[in-house]
Amino acid sequence: MIKKILTTQVIIIAAFVFAAAIIRLLSFQFEWWNFTPIGAMALFSGAYFKDKKMAFIVPLTAMILSDAIIGFYNGIQVVYIAMCLVVLVGFLLQNRINIASVIGGSLAASVIFFLVTNFALIYPETLYPHTVAGIITSYTAGLPFFKNTIMGDLIFSAVLFGAYQLVKRNVGTVVNAT
Repeated sequence: MIKKILTTQVIIIAAFVFAAAIIRLLSFQFEWWNFTPIGAMALFSGAYFKDKKMAFIVPLTAMILSDAIIGFYNGIQVVYIAMCLVVLVGFLLQNRINIASVIGGSLAASVIFFLVTNFALIYPETLYPHTVAGIITSYTAGLPFFKNTIMGDLIFSAVLFGAYQLVKRNVGTVVNAT
């Protein structure tokens, strides 16, 4: 019985992560730049997967599959690194999930994504010089997208964490093993 409960729990959590990846695909169709569930997906995975490997493998797989459809791009590995850092933030939420911690984790996800993906030294020097001025220029150029990142992370975190709590409440012992 315990093995079945944990298997069901993992399937439900993974389904939520893959649903977020599908929403990511839709955001690209409508050109809602940076309004995606990437941060929420990584935070949710870190918060709910007890198996630390699964917490990384499931969202990375979802990202790779969605990137295969969207198209692979320069700097993709940096996005994956940022996502893995957000999974680590999710680990801090394990057994401490409440509204305040999810909001804090979501904001941390946005800041991590912004700081990591806009660091000018990861770009070719033709885009941003590898100087302090180049780093500042890169962060300044990223500011208009940062608002969408924050909104996306907050909204999608509320949806993922809230929906999962509803499932736990309505399905009961099937997922209450967290």
